[in-house]
Amino acid sequence: MAPLGGAPRLVLLFSGKRKSGKDFVTEALQSRLGADVCAVLRLSGPLKEQYAQEHGLNFQRLLDASTYKEAFRKDMIRWGEEKRQADPGFFCRKIVEGISQPIWLVSDTRRVSDIQWFRETYGAMTQTVRVVALEQSRQQRGWVFTPGVDDAESECGLDNFGGFDWVIENHGDEQHLEEQLENLIEFIRSRL
Repeated sequence: MAPLGGAPRLVLLFSGKRKSGKDFVTEALQSRLGADVCAVLRLSGPLKEQYAQEHGLNFQRLLDASTYKEAFRKDMIRWGEEKRQADPGFFCRKIVEGISQPIWLVSDTRRVSDIQWFRETYGAMTQTVRVVALEQSRQQRGWVFTPGVDDAESECGLDNFGGFDWVIENHGDEQHLEEQLENLIEFIRSRL
């Protein structure tokens, strides 16, 4: 299958639990590499946009970490699962449209089907990155276990995936995180 966006040199698929720091890590990488070289893509973006349109909701408020988003999270997850069951690549195709940067960071990969779609579409250019954080660290960042969310496929779909190309430990040790980011940046630059 031909790539649907520009031709990336590297696609990094980031996954991890809520409040593990996926967005923090991808934004740190983009700020160091530059937005002209590195695009941060969010699978949740087109999901939230389509959900907002179909349900008459405020799309911008669904993008932030607000109580507004949390009020709709469970139903949004259910709705997104229905869309994916009908077409596993639906949201993946939407986020790559028109992307021209050579490095793509997909900040919220949540399912094996997401990884499969990118691997089938972009092959060896695709790498997986798991961001992990201790439960205590996640709680300090505001995480509270929510039934129907934290035990749903959207949070647990890659728990037993194994074989990640990269694992970034984000337990709160800034120096250790910095060393890991430097290693990943070195790898990314080798692909430019």
